[in-house]
Amino acid sequence: MNEKTSSVSSDWLNELKQHASEHKLSAAGLALGLFAVLILLAQSIVHLSNSPSSENLKLALIGGTAGFVATTLGALPALLLRSLPQAMEDSLLGIAAGMMLAASAFSLLLPGIEAGTELFQSDSLGALIVVFGMALGVLLMLGLDAFTPHEHDKTGPCGPGYQACDRIWLFVFAIALHNLPEGMAVGVSFANGDMSVGLPLATAIALQDIPEGLAVALSLRAAGFKAGFAVFVAAASGMLEPVGALIGVGLSSGFAAAYPMGLGLAAGAMIFVVSHEVIPETHRNGHQTAATLGLMAGFAVMMVLDTTLG
Repeated sequence: MNEKTSSVSSDWLNELKQHASEHKLSAAGLALGLFAVLILLAQSIVHLSNSPSSENLKLALIGGTAGFVATTLGALPALLLRSLPQAMEDSLLGIAAGMMLAASAFSLLLPGIEAGTELFQSDSLGALIVVFGMALGVLLMLGLDAFTPHEHDKTGPCGPGYQACDRIWLFVFAIALHNLPEGMAVGVSFANGDMSVGLPLATAIALQDIPEGLAVALSLRAAGFKAGFAVFVAAASGMLEPVGALIGVGLSSGFAAAYPMGLGLAAGAMIFVVSHEVIPETHRNGHQTAATLGLMAGFAVMMVLDTTLG
């Protein structure tokens, strides 16, 4: 058993090394992004242990949990429904994408630039620190995407049409993966206890998690999985939001530059996922116009939320 486990580990390491050699840019991006996150997280853990900010931590956890609850609520109709018209599903995902883009701009990038400008007393340096954070977020997500296994089990309810299962599971993973930067964004936004930043962002993310939860659950149901399992997987994908919130509040509670940098990192990661995964999924079935109109509507809703709640 030990020899077998050792052989599997050795094969996995060899495949990982080969993949890294074939995707040097992605490997470097993943390493740099993870290194930056670990450094920021380590300093913030030290900071929290010396002067804990329990109120901000509580707000971040509530915001992250709201995303998880919204994802679960969105998935529940899949217990009764097997599918929605594809155009409606693409429109709902378009709305979610629009809200994510607007949240990145109004609740992450603009407050980050404002915080950076105040910190450095310079508009240019304030913007640059946020851009640097964005670059780290993009590199991190680029690396995670490149090193995520895209091959899946060929057995199960999909039978001979396993390629459809591959695509669906990849979509489910993409939604789950982007819940992490969403949670980080909520945590970062509450790190300084600023409700005008945290509340509209947490509200918008929770609202757009509803159609995402439904899309994940219905995708699994359409692939032949049982209703209970489909809802469970969709709900489980939302668990990364409170986890991300904990990471986010930790990232931005230490040295001052970590706050605007963390906002930029979360925004970069979210924009990457919207462009790389969510929008292509909404355009894959020939409903580009409906999806684009949904995106515009979602963007507008987030602007209203940011104005009224901020």
